[in-house]
Amino acid sequence: MAIVLDWKIKNRSGVCDHTEHLFEEDEPFYTCIFDDPESDGFIRRDYSLAAWEELSGHMEPEPFSFWRSVYKPPAETGEDETVNQNSAEAILHRLIEQDDPSTENARYILALMLERKKILLPTETKTTDTSTLLFYEHKETGAVYIVADPELKLDEIGHVQEQVSALLEAEENRQNQPPEAAATDLEPGDSPDQGDSADSADTE
Repeated sequence: MAIVLDWKIKNRSGVCDHTEHLFEEDEPFYTCIFDDPESDGFIRRDYSLAAWEELSGHMEPEPFSFWRSVYKPPAETGEDETVNQNSAEAILHRLIEQDDPSTENARYILALMLERKKILLPTETKTTDTSTLLFYEHKETGAVYIVADPELKLDEIGHVQEQVSALLEAEENRQNQPPEAAATDLEPGDSPDQGDSADSADTE
């Protein structure tokens, strides 16, 4: 069951979409995800508490999903360095950006791994006519990750774990290469012939 989300990972904006109020550190705010008819995907908007109280209940259109967060300024290291600190996160980030339906199962397993490591925090689950969508927020950057639950059958899990292990091993090798050798990004179909199990990869 594949679903093309047309979703590019978006960090918290730092400013209220309604009032242009600049968020301060540790200030609570609301993140809203809306259907985007232009792209057949989603868009993100952040709102201050005051704006939320003003708009809640009569937004047009209504948000597809929303949750309350606490604002943290961007880390000085920048998003790219934060992402690359964890190979599973780097792979998931890239697969979501590429939005290839064939990697849907791998994205789901990677998201669960990162949830267990408390790198991604689950915020919402939404069921549509065709799928169940899992919403995550990165604990450091506030970036929203949307992953479809492929409802894997028991006999499918082993194959997906092998695929994820191969991706993790290839990503680790890529990151250990000199910069000039690692310039080419790993594609979804690129993987070594063998890989460790997903359980052992999760301990990296």
